[in-house]
Amino acid sequence: MREQSWQRFRSSGRRRTGPRRRPARAAAAMAVGAVVLGVLAPPVAYAAGPGAAANARPDAVQRGLNDLVRSDGQPGALAAVADGKGRTRSYTAGTGDVTTGSKVPAEGQVRMGSNTKTFTAVVVLQLVGEGKIGLDAKVDTYLPDLVRGKGIDGRDITVRELLQHTSGLPEYEDLVEEDILGGRYLDPRDLLDRALRREAAFAPGTDWAYSSTNYVVAGLIVQKVTGRPLAEEIDRRVIKPAGLRHTYFPAPGERTIREPHPHGYRREAPGGPLRDVTEIDPSAAWAAGQMISTNADLNRFFTAVLDGSLLREPQLTQMRTTVPIGKTGAGYGLGIMSRPLSCGGVYWGHGGDIAGFETRGGVTEAGHRAVSITVTSVPPDGPPTKHLEALVDTALCG
Repeated sequence: MREQSWQRFRSSGRRRTGPRRRPARAAAAMAVGAVVLGVLAPPVAYAAGPGAAANARPDAVQRGLNDLVRSDGQPGALAAVADGKGRTRSYTAGTGDVTTGSKVPAEGQVRMGSNTKTFTAVVVLQLVGEGKIGLDAKVDTYLPDLVRGKGIDGRDITVRELLQHTSGLPEYEDLVEEDILGGRYLDPRDLLDRALRREAAFAPGTDWAYSSTNYVVAGLIVQKVTGRPLAEEIDRRVIKPAGLRHTYFPAPGERTIREPHPHGYRREAPGGPLRDVTEIDPSAAWAAGQMISTNADLNRFFTAVLDGSLLREPQLTQMRTTVPIGKTGAGYGLGIMSRPLSCGGVYWGHGGDIAGFETRGGVTEAGHRAVSITVTSVPPDGPPTKHLEALVDTALCG
């Protein structure tokens, strides 16, 4: 769930009736896949692996994946790199199943972790555009008397502060680790109850701290306002319009991954044996990290967000208004992050970790290139985040 880690697995006033559509030339420049009747068409995929005849001398992305396996000890790694012409190239390295020795599926499904937060944020912002939610309305407007704790009061926290992690709500992730590994189902209210046992991290609006609790509350607001399950709203408002054919929100009790996928692993100690954690109950992640996708679908999704296919211009502008994250040059908007590129400018995306899977990626500012990379083990001393982000930079600047 957590973008940095998953606790040891560890930012026009014209009225429109639908999401804003850019002029054809601008949309073409932004899209990863061709935009046809508001749906991103599936890109052409080119598989590339260590030994592919067309890749006798591996390019920088393939070399980077190989290094993640050989040097960082990842069981497997997979990536999708898309250009602005509707073409996607898929890469793999390592092993998809250490027991059978099977290959990593070139376009395998993975648990996307905190990339789910961007999906939740898009739904909230669509409801803002429809006048059903106010960004600066208080949480108690929608969930009266629910968010209360030591230094915590839903009458003082805004929807914007939830989406931007400036609410001060405490984190709950480390309190549910054993539940996830043990396959226990947790209701969203269970997650919130656990978080509210803790004291507020700071007064609302006075600081920034990443907390998945924010997105549990945001998901509950979506359900209260729409009268429908969050998973249904994400499917209807985001997955189907964006043409994400391999993306879904697992049903309650669903522990498997539906389509071909690499296995996900966890090391109990540095250098220790791998534990297969592919089949878990992801309910503890819910609105903050429960979803499953492919790297190519994630590229399509983030492109559709940034080119205005899913959000109207005022809401997209709000989403891209960031607060700084430390001294890294990165910023956090409303469910999306910006990071500087070595070749100049920034890219937009999120990232996410959950048991067995870590994913990083994003889309360049002009939408000319998109990349998503996943590794299949999150080590106990923290994921190889720096190496993954460096490879994302290489792919986007290449």
